[in-house]
Amino acid sequence: MASKSVFAHAYAVVMAGGSGTRFWPLSRRKHPKQLLELFGPGTLLEQTVERLRPLIPPERIYIYTNETVLPEVRRRLPRIPRAQIVAEPASRNTAPTLGVAAHEICRRDPQGLMVVLPADHIISKPAEFLRVLRAGGEVAEKEDCSVVIGLKPTRPDTGFGYVRIGAGETKTGGQKIYRVENFTEKPPLAIARKYVASGRYLWNGGMFIWRASTLLENFAKYQPKMADQLARLALAGGPRSPKNFRRLFPQFEKISIDFAIMEKISDIHAVSADIGWNDVGSWAVVYDLTTKDGEANVRPEHSMCLDSRGNMIVSKKKFVVTVGVHDLVIVETDDALLVCPRDRSQDVGKAVQALEKAGRKELL
Repeated sequence: MASKSVFAHAYAVVMAGGSGTRFWPLSRRKHPKQLLELFGPGTLLEQTVERLRPLIPPERIYIYTNETVLPEVRRRLPRIPRAQIVAEPASRNTAPTLGVAAHEICRRDPQGLMVVLPADHIISKPAEFLRVLRAGGEVAEKEDCSVVIGLKPTRPDTGFGYVRIGAGETKTGGQKIYRVENFTEKPPLAIARKYVASGRYLWNGGMFIWRASTLLENFAKYQPKMADQLARLALAGGPRSPKNFRRLFPQFEKISIDFAIMEKISDIHAVSADIGWNDVGSWAVVYDLTTKDGEANVRPEHSMCLDSRGNMIVSKKKFVVTVGVHDLVIVETDDALLVCPRDRSQDVGKAVQALEKAGRKELL
């Protein structure tokens, strides 16, 4: 187990800027995936913050989101200082965001340990999750390296980054730790199949641990232009100076931390994690993770399914009746209705793109 001193210097950076278009029509620009209550009490964002409570208090948690949802995020997370809920004026992917966060943490604590987490995943084994964070924090602190939380693949999937692990392993806090040999972001399906079959790869779920100073050193080495921009922004006050932040942040290149840094650095360790993780990427995943009735339907109490099986129904107001339909997703809101085969729910994002192209902004 990591010593208490390690997490006395730990800061969480929660990435909450995504749109979650595959959960349309429930998910909208002003009410994205991370602000949906899909599993139990609280939104996915609130659940993410709550999981951190035993290790990292609210005063050391930063939330990075967008200006559209800032009021709702503040309302949902009243215990986090308002200055630490940062609304980005433009979408620039994860590399600039994490660079800004690293400067903020180093300003407060030059020894600050940075725990990076997405806001829209579920983790069904919270105690194991905390053990993984402790082990990863100890390795990042002791080795002064970057740590990725690696997840065992359950299928070949082109939506995740893959981490190739070395043959040797050590243990820290009861967790398996590997040296990372290679880091590949979202490979084609044929390559993903080879990776999974080899048994030498873990998924990258976007969860990282490193000293904030280590990340800034890597920016200086591998992204010098962005490192200079980050330094100028920090000198101008960073997010604590809203006027300068709105002026300078949109000038960053739009690039993920995976492409900008992780694929380039050599000193990476992976913690092999079994934490009941799921990125909840579609309505079909929600169906898989939700309790079903006797005919394998997921539906509200105010509904009726006759000769219908395997359907996912979401409706807050209308009484929904199905007759003789199978394996559908049916999602109803005040102004829209989605009907699609459950095995096509990954394509709901394409419908959002089509609505945007058609100029139907009121539905986005």
